[in-house]
Amino acid sequence: MIEKLFALRQHGVTLRSEIIAGLTTFLTMAYITFVNPAILSDAGMDFGAVFVATCLAAAIGCAIMGFAANYPIALAPGMGLNAFFAYGVVLGMGHTWQAALGAVFVSGVIFLLLSVLPVREWIINAIPRSMKMAIAAGIGLFLAIIALKNAGVVVDHPATLVTLGDLGKTEALLAAIGFVLIVALAARKIPGAVIIGILVVTVIGIVLGVSEFKGIVSAPPAIAPTFMQMDISAALTGGMIGIVFAFLFVDLFDTAGTLVGSAHRAKLLDSEGKLPRLGRALTADSTATVVGAGLGTSTTTSYIESVAGIDAGGRTGLTAVTVAALFLLALFFAPLAQSIPGYATAPALLYVACLMAGSIADVEWEDVTEAAPAVVTAIAMPLTFSIAHGIAIGFTLYGIIKIASGKFSEASPAVLVLAGLFILKFIFLP
Repeated sequence: MIEKLFALRQHGVTLRSEIIAGLTTFLTMAYITFVNPAILSDAGMDFGAVFVATCLAAAIGCAIMGFAANYPIALAPGMGLNAFFAYGVVLGMGHTWQAALGAVFVSGVIFLLLSVLPVREWIINAIPRSMKMAIAAGIGLFLAIIALKNAGVVVDHPATLVTLGDLGKTEALLAAIGFVLIVALAARKIPGAVIIGILVVTVIGIVLGVSEFKGIVSAPPAIAPTFMQMDISAALTGGMIGIVFAFLFVDLFDTAGTLVGSAHRAKLLDSEGKLPRLGRALTADSTATVVGAGLGTSTTTSYIESVAGIDAGGRTGLTAVTVAALFLLALFFAPLAQSIPGYATAPALLYVACLMAGSIADVEWEDVTEAAPAVVTAIAMPLTFSIAHGIAIGFTLYGIIKIASGKFSEASPAVLVLAGLFILKFIFLP
């Protein structure tokens, strides 16, 4: 049955190698079970319920990807999008977390429709590469400022907006130790570097009496506080249009980039460099987002950490199914997740930020009409504390600059339409 489902022999792998690959991938992304509830609880959501929703959304997404698309790519609530959900949409713009969940749900439904329609590749290919790279880098910078804020390294200042915090505080010192440890372990190619760093800092904090130990294993918390709590009607109001689009846009291109990059690493692309069963993979991702919103978590998306499992030999959906089983097992470690303080997850956020910010190197720097909008996009996200605003400003500038510089033909119709819509948004929905 396993051979029929996953074609192990065709891909030159064994049951053992796929399970090891799944374990490797899980170790590299298990930090999300701690980090996601910590972030969304800042928006007023129940920590325990979000923990359960995170594990279930990841397990369901991985299972669909494994069984339907047969790819060794794991899914979970995405970093960056969860921060935008909590700090941008809820705390920054003043929307309820129920409305934000509604926006995630609506974006997932639209993504699902695009996944089954032939327009999906047209949309993906229509967006300039420089803007795709800028969005990824901008999300990284957005995560970085959140991480530094949570660690107490960066604090607000009435005159300069931000300034250096008190680095002598125990929390800031522990966050710095955690970041160095994560980077050092990652440089040594040790699987699970992020989760090891989080746990080590947590243990040190508990020993020093800075944080409280709440246990390791227990029955899963109740999911009722977040289950089916999304406010879809609020998500369909005019003020939420840009937010829905931001969730959709980032998820769509982040997923496409992760799928192609991971498949390339696994040598699963066809002779034309395209990803077979792309529609199934996108459908798995978008379905996971819809289900995740219903459970009570931010956008669920494909994880680039899947490359760790691929490097360990994973080539089929059995790798993803193994990750799904491990996320279900993680449901019983809620007390451990609740014992992990913000200064312990901050290093993980900063590390992921560093990886994402590297995308800015792939911007077309020789062409200033490409580079300038890309830089502004990346900078605008952390400074406006909003992924949505960064995207809107970037695409508006891109369209106007291309027209003003006489390079109208280099801007695709899709980009020009987006620029026009964003201009209207700035005028009528500031």
